[in-house]
Amino acid sequence: MKEIKVIAAAIIKDGKLLIAQRPKNKTLALVWEFPGGKVEDGETNEDCLIREIKEELDVLISVDQFIGKSSHTYTFGHITIYLYKATILEGELKLLEHNAIKWINSNKFNEYQFPPLDEDLIKKVKELF
Repeated sequence: MKEIKVIAAAIIKDGKLLIAQRPKNKTLALVWEFPGGKVEDGETNEDCLIREIKEELDVLISVDQFIGKSSHTYTFGHITIYLYKATILEGELKLLEHNAIKWINSNKFNEYQFPPLDEDLIKKVKELF
């Protein structure tokens, strides 16, 4: 089974969390997620997250604290996600990869479909509000 390591960001601003909707043409199409991506060889988790958020949303972030990790086995591989609280330092959000983005309140998670991998992490993110 293929092992995939993903780093993601919980970006909170003005009491709301940024979530991103996966593209139509990718695995887990149109489900909502924490933005981020796969670690490249030689990258630290923090370097990966800064690069991925710049590539996907065109903003520069700081990686503030580790929130937690979660693992799930899908038909296409075993994914472990590492979630970090992050802050936007500069730039305006742009949709370079995702279908959509939204800022949501912590009590709105149940209105969006997230992958099974994110369920435990959502509980931890709610504690940040």
